[in-house]
Amino acid sequence: MSVTDFSQLTIGDTVVEAEIPLSRASLIDYAGASGDHNPIHWSERFATEVGLDGVIAHGMLSMAVVVAPVVEWIGDPGAIVDYRTRFSAPVLVPDAESGTPAEPTATLSMTAVVGAVDGAVGTARIDVTVKSEDQDVLSRTQIRVAR
Repeated sequence: MSVTDFSQLTIGDTVVEAEIPLSRASLIDYAGASGDHNPIHWSERFATEVGLDGVIAHGMLSMAVVVAPVVEWIGDPGAIVDYRTRFSAPVLVPDAESGTPAEPTATLSMTAVVGAVDGAVGTARIDVTVKSEDQDVLSRTQIRVAR
């Protein structure tokens, strides 16, 4: 769906809801692309030694997979003019009990709602909630889009 007329948007409208699966393979793929090979993202032993409950997803990976459904909704990646969030809790990605590392073992649940519309400027603020296992993992997430 592509949105070109922001007059169609109403504050409070839900524009995107998505369940985003993550796996250990997702973390390895992201580490390769980003160059972030910190062992907290792949070694259970190391992650627990430094005080985490287990292997965690990269924060920037979480941000990337959350903005993607909003980009799909707006229809143009260039329409994202600002994106901000706070990392409020780590996203645990346990090892799969069987099968390949590509087996999803964590899910990010996201809901994007229209928070503000400025028709004169041609922008909208999309407020996003992001949870993993019913815990907020990204807080105060806002994506500003322009037509």
